[in-house]
Amino acid sequence: MLTETLKELCALPGVSSCEDAVRDYIRAITAPYADRSYTDTLGNLIIEKKGVSPGTKKVMLAAHMDEVGLMVHTITEDGYLKFRPVGGIDRRVLLGKPVLVGKQKLPGVIGLKAYHLTSGEEARSIPKLTEFYIDIGADSREEALRHVSPGDIVYFDTDILEFGHGFLKAKAIDDRIGCAVMVELLKEPLPMDCTFVFTVQEEVGTRGAFGAAFSVTPDIALILEGTTAADLPEMESHQKVCLPGKGPVVPYMDGGTVYDRELFELLRTLAERGHIPWQTKEFLSGGTDASAIQRTKEGVRVAAISAAVRYLHTPSSVASLEDCQNILILARRFLQAVATME
Repeated sequence: MLTETLKELCALPGVSSCEDAVRDYIRAITAPYADRSYTDTLGNLIIEKKGVSPGTKKVMLAAHMDEVGLMVHTITEDGYLKFRPVGGIDRRVLLGKPVLVGKQKLPGVIGLKAYHLTSGEEARSIPKLTEFYIDIGADSREEALRHVSPGDIVYFDTDILEFGHGFLKAKAIDDRIGCAVMVELLKEPLPMDCTFVFTVQEEVGTRGAFGAAFSVTPDIALILEGTTAADLPEMESHQKVCLPGKGPVVPYMDGGTVYDRELFELLRTLAERGHIPWQTKEFLSGGTDASAIQRTKEGVRVAAISAAVRYLHTPSSVASLEDCQNILILARRFLQAVATME
């Protein structure tokens, strides 16, 4: 079920500030299992579920619904769309990628000056974002404006594919994997009361998590995420960060957070005792909603479990399905352990 839920979530559009389709899907699929479900002012979906006991700690689980994408800002006289990134996107991967534009899901392709027309210097450099455009097949600004407006969101049109030895290729694995794990946990009996927060706008500054944590006010927060894997041939071993297929990633620190030491050790112990393969980051990079949650009010104890994802923030990211399943198992055991804390 986890794999199918993940695939369905990755197929949905959810660029930062336009997470509606993802939120509607999660609300519908979790409705039979929720004791209370509501959407806050920013758009975070907050779901409360009672467990076997209230527990001594207020626990929040968090995963972000949004994905990186693009936004139309100008339409040229020739009918091409100029755009800005929403979230951190590597412009090297944009050329030739199919996209869908706006609520109408208008198909388009990201274009650039033809290679045979570039100078030697241009051919050796990475194009600037201002040099790219989206071709929607319009032959004038007037025609394009009948279908598209500045401010329209653009998301990548990517096929979802299982391939190789248990790998999944899809857009938005960061962080639909965290969302999928939380959906599956909501379907199960819980050892204690928990609040599940599906956050918005993580990719543009962890904005949703800050507001949600302020209202939920948890004692402990577990963040479920996707994180950078750089296990590529040209990388030194210490720069590979983490490896898909080698188990969930349990970070002790990243670019935005130093995680609670006791909770880090708890996750490590649970993994080792349960014979769950696990790893930590060998190169500190990136950040999660934990950076916002940790600093809420008097402070929140935070821990994270992540999937190692290749080609993060591109139209075709790659993760291990076995890792995803092990994240679910480890998160389940974490809740069981926290339920017995004094």
